[in-house]
Amino acid sequence: MLKTNTKAPTFNLNSTDGKIYSLKDSMGKYVVLYFYPKDDTPGCTIETNDFNELLPKLKKLNCDVFGISKDDLKSHYKFKEKYKIKFDLLSDVELNILKKYKVWAKKKFMGREFMGIVRTTFLIDPNGKIVKIWDNVKVKNHAKEVLDTLKNI
Repeated sequence: MLKTNTKAPTFNLNSTDGKIYSLKDSMGKYVVLYFYPKDDTPGCTIETNDFNELLPKLKKLNCDVFGISKDDLKSHYKFKEKYKIKFDLLSDVELNILKKYKVWAKKKFMGREFMGIVRTTFLIDPNGKIVKIWDNVKVKNHAKEVLDTLKNI
C-alpha cells in the first residue's frame, strides 16, 4: 500500500489527448488520479461525470484530473465522447501503473474471486507527493469530497 507524504510513483501512459502523459507534466500543480474498473459502467460513469462537473472548480485550485483504467484508448475515446468528458483518460492495458499504485488486487463479487481494479483516488501535491488516498471509493459524492479536501489544503 502506498502511503501519504511519500513520492507518488512516476509513470508514462497513453492519453486521450493523443500524447503520452507523464506525471512530471503536472509538476507545479495538484493532480487527482482516480483509478476505476471499466469505461461506461454505472459506477465509473457516475464518478467520471462528477469529476467532469467539478472540473472548473478543481482547475481554479490549480489541479489536473486524470482517470486511469486498463481499458484501451479506443474504449476511452468512446467513453469520453459519449459523456463529453473534458479531461484526459489514461490507458494502462499492461497493468504496470495499476500494480505500481497497488490498485490491481484480488476482488470478490457474488462469491467469485478475481483480479481487478480497486476503485482508488490519489491526490498528489505540486511537488509530486501523495497528500491523500481514498481506498475502496464509493462513487456517490466522492468527487465533491476530493474537491473539499483540496480546498482545505
